[in-house]
Amino acid sequence: MKKIFAFVLALCMVFALCACGNAAAPAATEAPAAGDAPAAVSANLTMGTGGEAGTYYAFGGVLGSYIGQKTDVSINVVSSGGSAANITGIVLDGIYDLATVQSDVMTYAYNGTNSFAEGGAMNGFRVLGGLYAETVQIVTCDPSITSVADLAGRSICVGDVGSGTYFNTVDILAAYGLTLDDVNPVYQSFSDSTESLKDGKIDAAVITAGAPTTAVVDLATSNNVYLVSIDDEHMTKLLADCPWYASYTIPAGTYNGFDSDAVTVTVKATLVCRADLPDDVAYTIVSNIYNNAADITALHAKGAELSLDFATDGIAVPFAKGAAQFYAENGITVATVD
Repeated sequence: MKKIFAFVLALCMVFALCACGNAAAPAATEAPAAGDAPAAVSANLTMGTGGEAGTYYAFGGVLGSYIGQKTDVSINVVSSGGSAANITGIVLDGIYDLATVQSDVMTYAYNGTNSFAEGGAMNGFRVLGGLYAETVQIVTCDPSITSVADLAGRSICVGDVGSGTYFNTVDILAAYGLTLDDVNPVYQSFSDSTESLKDGKIDAAVITAGAPTTAVVDLATSNNVYLVSIDDEHMTKLLADCPWYASYTIPAGTYNGFDSDAVTVTVKATLVCRADLPDDVAYTIVSNIYNNAADITALHAKGAELSLDFATDGIAVPFAKGAAQFYAENGITVATVD
């Protein structure tokens, strides 16, 4: 009888253990408490970036690959139409979990202002952090174009429809009393616009990306490249009307044959996510980016601009709570919403 009782007891223990093993563990949704090491999390995400010849795509690829190697968060980085298309892809289409966007465009979208006024606010996204300064580069192969005013009546690539570059072009032209009706706008990606410059199909192209930009580097290997500056008078007007810009000087030597400085403006390339991205996933992404800036810099030069201050300064859209947790651990408070 003792043997039979022991056998029955053993069977009961086996069944109990099996039941425990099959019970679903609750998914972690909260960021780790301050000072705790982040718990291991896993996710499969898609990140929208920009055209394949732009910095969004190249740097986004580096970030996605690095995070995938360091964590169990897999990020599929894809090319896209840029800032506005990325926000739409997150909020309306649900095709992206993450995206790189311009700080000015995301502010318009979140508040439903400027070009987003008609469609209304799209606030189903949150900020993870600022990445690097994006330079608005007015590129031409025609040495007679020395001022933005010289663009009147010319064929100008203004970026993809709805891209951040498009909005930057509108703002800069407005500072000179011009609109898109005063130029012949062409809507192309960075790589297509530089090919059009090579072929003489357009007179200039506006390219908003971290400088040096791959497409412009390639153009400068076969053509004389000139960057058009914004003069002091019109810079003052532009910054007064559009305070989300900052003045920036592109130094001589940035591109082959480019032997003088060019004065222009920058916005901030920013990493955003869908509003319902789990907190622990947001925390994992942000902590692995900003705790490893040196490693990322070794893979792409724009990593040198990664810093906690740059990540959080001047951001007018709420942060993801998981990102806010990481910044709080480093003494920085950022805005969030429920």
